[in-house]
This record gives sequence, C-alpha cells and structure tokens, in this order.
Amino acid sequence: MTLYLINILLALIWTAITGSFTLANIVFGFLLGALALYLIREQVGSLGYFRRGFKLIALAALFLYELVLSAWRVAVLVLSPRMELKPGIFAFPLKADRDFEITLLANLITLTPGTLSVDVSEDRKFLYIHAIDCSDPDALRRDIAQGFERRIMEAFR
Repeated sequence: MTLYLINILLALIWTAITGSFTLANIVFGFLLGALALYLIREQVGSLGYFRRGFKLIALAALFLYELVLSAWRVAVLVLSPRMELKPGIFAFPLKADRDFEITLLANLITLTPGTLSVDVSEDRKFLYIHAIDCSDPDALRRDIAQGFERRIMEAFR
C-alpha cells in the first residue's frame, strides 16, 4: 500500500512539474512513476506491488469478458421465441472469508447480467445468488469459483 501512495505522489509531482493537471497527464505520471519504481524494485522491495497490479488487471479483464459474454447470453435468451428459462436461487460456498473479498465478489456477480447476489449467510460461508437460468447450478458454482472468486483471492492475498 505504501508503494501505491508513493506512485500517486510521483504522479502528482510529475503533474506539478509539467504544469498540466489533465487526466491524461496524471495517468502518464502514474505510469512513469510505476516505471521508476519498477526499475528500483529490488532496492525498495516492490515485487509484490507489480504482481498485484497485474492480477488486478487480470481481474478487470475477466470481469469485462464475463460482462460481454453474459450480456450476449441474456440477449439471446430474451430474443428467443420460446424462453425456456429456469430461474432460481442457489447457494454458493465461499472460500473467501474477508469482508472486502465477499463484497467484491457479490458486486461483480450482481453487475453481471443474468445474476444477482441476494444475501450472505450469517456465518459468511454461503452467498445466495439468483440466476436467470439456474438449470445447472453446479456449473454456475464452478464458473464463479474458477473465475471471479479465484481471481479475487489471487489479487488480494
């Protein structure tokens, strides 16, 4: 977390030196600061900082992929002449145990079309999810566990 703040500070210093406080210049300063930290990564011990950054990018890419894929599936379901849907609620067993991880997982599931996080059990062992097509809940559980949950736990552990 400290290196992230240092990177932000480097970006702000860059924008102050250049005198241009545009979003593009701040992002460029952030990337320039990241490059500078990368060059001295062994001296400041920032190897985990860059690994986490790549894992966060992979999580964001997975979310965008799932967003497009599920939007396509929902559009096909809605536009088909005979909607043979089996909506339902299923329990997803959580491996994530921290509040932030559970909240992020629930939000990513809710933002994906066709699914909605309903509730978390009292003991925080299960996440209840409503799916527009719950004909194979085991496949849905497997997709979430191997997709969002795995990437979240990789990025934040």
